[in-house]
Amino acid sequence: MNVTPYRIILCDGTACINSGSRKLAAALQEQLAQHGLTDKTTVGLSGCLGMCDKGPILVVNPGYTIYGRVTQDDIPEIVEEHLVHGRPLARLAIQEDHLYNRFFRVFGDAKFFGKQMRITLRNCGIIDPENIDDYLSLRGYEALAKALTDMTPEQVIAEVEKAGLRGRGGAGFPTGRKWKLTAAEKAAPKYIICNADEGDPGAFMDRSAIEGDPHTVVEGMAIGGYAIGAQQGFVYIRAEYPLAIRRIKRAIEDARSAGLLGKNILGSNFSFDIEIRLGAGAFVCGEETALIHSVEGMRGMPRPRPPYPAAVGLYGRPTVINNVETWANIPVIILDGANWFRTVGTETSKGTKVFALAGKVVNTGLIEVPMGTTLREIIYDVGGGIPFGKKIKAAQTGGPSGGCLPEQYLDTPIDYESLARAGSIMGSGGMIVIDEDSCMVDVARFFLEFTQDESCGKCTPCREGTKRMLEILTRITAGKGLPGDIEKLERLGTMIRKASLCGLGQSAPNPVLSTIKNFREEYEEHIHDKKCRAKVCKSLISYEIGEKCIGCGACRRVCPVSAISGAAKTRHTIDQDKCVRCGMCFNTCKFEAIAKG
Repeated sequence: MNVTPYRIILCDGTACINSGSRKLAAALQEQLAQHGLTDKTTVGLSGCLGMCDKGPILVVNPGYTIYGRVTQDDIPEIVEEHLVHGRPLARLAIQEDHLYNRFFRVFGDAKFFGKQMRITLRNCGIIDPENIDDYLSLRGYEALAKALTDMTPEQVIAEVEKAGLRGRGGAGFPTGRKWKLTAAEKAAPKYIICNADEGDPGAFMDRSAIEGDPHTVVEGMAIGGYAIGAQQGFVYIRAEYPLAIRRIKRAIEDARSAGLLGKNILGSNFSFDIEIRLGAGAFVCGEETALIHSVEGMRGMPRPRPPYPAAVGLYGRPTVINNVETWANIPVIILDGANWFRTVGTETSKGTKVFALAGKVVNTGLIEVPMGTTLREIIYDVGGGIPFGKKIKAAQTGGPSGGCLPEQYLDTPIDYESLARAGSIMGSGGMIVIDEDSCMVDVARFFLEFTQDESCGKCTPCREGTKRMLEILTRITAGKGLPGDIEKLERLGTMIRKASLCGLGQSAPNPVLSTIKNFREEYEEHIHDKKCRAKVCKSLISYEIGEKCIGCGACRRVCPVSAISGAAKTRHTIDQDKCVRCGMCFNTCKFEAIAKG
C-alpha cells in the first residue's frame, strides 16, 4: 500500500453526492497537481459519515480535521492552507466540544460523535467501500477465517446466541435462536437471505451501511451460511438504491475473486455464494414471508405463520432472514467475542442501534448509539436539539408503524422492552423528531396514509380497516369530524392489531392509537372546536387582514381565487367563502398585516 503524508477522505454517501461531493474530487485532484502534491496525498472515497446536514464532508489525516459544507471554491484554500502550510482552515472545520470516545481518533473533535459507538457503521467513512484491500486492512474477513478454522458451526451459533444479538429489522427476535432452529432442520438445501428492502419514510440505515461497508454484510452472511449449513445466500434490495446495489455487487465479485466466496472458501470444505435479487419497492416485502414470495418471483404477499421460514422458507426450505444491520454485527461478535459484545447495551438489548435521525432536529443524519441511550440524549446531545428555539412535541420511533412519544417520555432508554412499555416500537431504526409547529392528528394521518397505500390487500382487517381509519382521520383534519370518531378509531385500531395477517397490518394503527393516547386534546379540538392549534390543517385555519395593511395589493395579486379585495392604499379584506387557505397571502405580506388563526 502506498503511504503518503496526507490522506484525504471524501464522503461518498448519497446525501453528500447530492450536495456535489463528486465535483469536489475533481477540483481536489486539480489543486493537488498544481501544488505538486499528487504523489504525497492519498484521496479516497468513503460511505456515509452520518453528518448529512453538514455535507459535503471532507476529512484530512493526520490531524483528523473534518471540513463541512465544502464547496469547489473552498478546495484551493484548503490545499494551500492545510496541505501546503500545515494550517487547518478554521472557518470550515467542524469544531465542537471535546467528547472523547473510541472513534475520536478517526472522526475528530466533533460533538456529534460523542455519545455514538459504531459497530455496524465501524468502517463507514473510513474505508473505500469499493476497495476490498481497504476492508482487509481493517481485519476484514478475519472473522470468517476464524469461524472456518477454529470453530464448528455449533460453536458459531452458540457465540451469536451468547452475545444476545437480536434482529435489527424490527421484531427483535434473538438471532442465535433463529439460527439454531434453522440449523436443526433436516431438510436441504438451506438458504441465507439479507433483507435490504428498507422502505420506511425517512429511513436510510441499511442503504447507507451497504453503501459505506458492503463487505461486512458479505462476511456476516458467509459466517451465517457456515453456521446453519447453507451454501447459497441472497441479498434482497430494492431497485431504488442504485449506489448500494453497485457496491454490494462489486463486493460480492471481489470476494469471489479473492476466494472468500464460492467453492471451498479459504481452502476449507465450506462453499457459499451470494446472488442479488431486486425488489420493486413494496413496503410489505420487508415482511419475511412476503419477501420470500418476491424472491421466488411471485407477488410479495405474506402468508400465515407458522410454519416459520426457519422451517419452511425460500422454495419451501429452511431459511434464515436477517437485515443488513444484523449481518453487519456478526463479524464483530466472532472476532471480538460474545463477552465483549454483551458489555454494550442493556440487560435484554445488547449492542448498538443505528437510527436515521430526521425531522425537526439540528443534526439530521445517520447515527449509531449503544442500546439504553435515552431519547433525550439522542435528540439533544447527538441531534443538537430543536432548531429555532422551538419546543419538542414528540419523537416518533419505529417508522410508519411506530408510536409518537411526547416530551415526558424523553428519558426512556432505547431498547425493545422500554419502547414497547412507552407505547412505541424499535422498528428498523427510523426516528423523526416533531416540534410544536406540527399537528399530531395530521402526523397520524400522514403515516396511516402510507401504510394504507402499502397494504398488499390480502387480509380484510388491514385492507379495509386502515382505509376506514384513514377516511375518519381525513374527515377530522378537514374540519368535518363527528362526536364518537375518536372512539371509532380506537375500536378499529384495536381490531386491526389483533386480526391482521402480518406485521404491517398489526402495527399500522400504532401512530393513530399513540397520538390519541398522548395528544387526545388535539383530536377533541379538531372535532368539537373545529380548531387546529398548530395551524396546519387548512380547513381549520383562517386568514384575516389587520390594521397594519397599507393597501399595497401584493396579497391581492398572488391570491389564486381572487378572494382578496380592496382599493390601493386602503385596508384589504378576505372573502372567507372564497378563501382556499393556501397561505400565499400570508407568506407574501411584508408588513405582518395578515394574521393566521
